[in-house]
Amino acid sequence: MNDSYLNFVNSPFGARLARSLGLPKPEVLRRYRADRPEFDGLIAIGAGRGPHLLDALANLVASIGVTSVAHESAGLWMPLAHRHGLMTGRFQAAEAGSATRLAGLIFDASGIEDSSQMEPLHAFFHDTLRSLGKCGRIVVLGRPPQDCANPRQWTAQRALEGLTRSLGKEARRGITANLVYVGEGAEARIEATLRFFLSPRSAYVSGQVVHITADGPDSSATRSLTKDGKAAAFDWQAPLANKRAVVTGAARGIGAAIASVLAAQGAHVIGIDIPSARDALDATMRQLNGTALAFDIAAPEAPAQIAAALDDQGIDIIVHNAGITKDKTIAKMTAAMWQSVIDINLCAQERIDDALLAAGILRDGGRIVAVSSISGIAGNLGQTNYATSKAGVIGRVQSMAPLLRARGITINAVAPGFIETQMTAKMPFTLREAGRRMNSLAQGGQPVDVAQTIAWLAHPGSGGISGQVVRVCGQSLIGA
Repeated sequence: MNDSYLNFVNSPFGARLARSLGLPKPEVLRRYRADRPEFDGLIAIGAGRGPHLLDALANLVASIGVTSVAHESAGLWMPLAHRHGLMTGRFQAAEAGSATRLAGLIFDASGIEDSSQMEPLHAFFHDTLRSLGKCGRIVVLGRPPQDCANPRQWTAQRALEGLTRSLGKEARRGITANLVYVGEGAEARIEATLRFFLSPRSAYVSGQVVHITADGPDSSATRSLTKDGKAAAFDWQAPLANKRAVVTGAARGIGAAIASVLAAQGAHVIGIDIPSARDALDATMRQLNGTALAFDIAAPEAPAQIAAALDDQGIDIIVHNAGITKDKTIAKMTAAMWQSVIDINLCAQERIDDALLAAGILRDGGRIVAVSSISGIAGNLGQTNYATSKAGVIGRVQSMAPLLRARGITINAVAPGFIETQMTAKMPFTLREAGRRMNSLAQGGQPVDVAQTIAWLAHPGSGGISGQVVRVCGQSLIGA
């Protein structure tokens, strides 16, 4: 859907008028395009006392092929980078400014063990933030607070959440900020997540906290083998090659975007939607060389029908996207309106997964990704049924994660905020504008933003992420 205000204030005349009147000017976000480099520009590296993740960062910088500059806080980076054969230099705060535009800032705070050791955080971001270019990326790395050895370390690591979320709100200009807690033993598992947060694929994901653990499937187990029998790294441009992915509600909108992104990353997509949407579903799947299955997922017989249709080859990924809204205040809501939303948005997910897991159709090492909503986090006026169902999705993800760990299956959720869809286009103007502007990026997201986040969670390198909820909301003020 078209955002007229965003387009106007980014036109030459509109930009001048916005400046003269002091109007907010949301940035046109840089999103992933296959015909443009995914990574370019300079990345500044900073670190606190005793950083644990610089070696993993060196591997990442070498892999994505960018040039790094070391802030004075990261004294260990220069010799380490040279050992890895990386192009690197020193960040000179006195010389930085408009002439030095950074593409990303990464700070390794994993070694901070006491609140008295946090001054390097101020020094790094004080010196570098003004040099971060439009649509730049900020990533802070730490250790999971609950795994810390003592209360002081827990306190210092937990403080990183306030820092990161504040940076996301201060930076503006399309810049995002996210925090990644890396558990001990999971250092080699951070690349897929850092690639996502540093790339245009995460354009509408900001203010999020992700935990990477050493539990779950080893990403190397999902890699192909070379002719000499050694593990070969998957193709980062097609990490889902040879994977089979099911997407419910795939005929149009966000579901079609999810199917398109998964297919672009190499997956064979099986799209499911209701029989009345068969024509649209067929058209979407035809463009992706996918498979269309017309089932009403709320029907009692649907789980068995879906399992039978998938039984021969099995699947590696299932994305529960299908959902409906039937909005009324609860005093005016009929029992049928309540139950239909709960049944389609939540119960159907449970029944389908039960059938696929029991039959082994979702293979070990697989991925389950469910679409929740910020309404499930914050609640919403006139949406008690919808918010209840989406909060239930979060509960399901959190409760199922430990049960699926033995099979190497991860389960996560995305919680979209205001996304530009046919549904939001029908909202009253004032509510629509409030939804667009009440976030750090001052605009609505696109269906592709949800799709790219799901693709990251479905990635073979995301095996250390499970039981988590990632908001795709531009760091919305709602439920923050």
